[in-house]
Amino acid sequence: MPVAVGPYGQAQPGCFDRVKMGFMMGFAVGMAAGAMFGTFSCLRIGMRGRELMGGVGKTMMQSGGTFGTFMSIGMGIRC
Repeated sequence: MPVAVGPYGQAQPGCFDRVKMGFMMGFAVGMAAGAMFGTFSCLRIGMRGRELMGGVGKTMMQSGGTFGTFMSIGMGIRC
């Protein structure tokens, strides 16, 4: 199967590369959203210091993983 070539001679990214890029973009956006919402919710319930950092980090990882998964599924559907 021939590789699709772009307008300037470079090869287009494959399906796996697109899914991987979608996951990374979604993970970054999810981490940013998790930082904002996690900080607000942890401060609201009274966390401080190391407990605050752990809570915010956990929220960032969960939110990044969830949003990254959905973005990679969306990119996979587009392939």
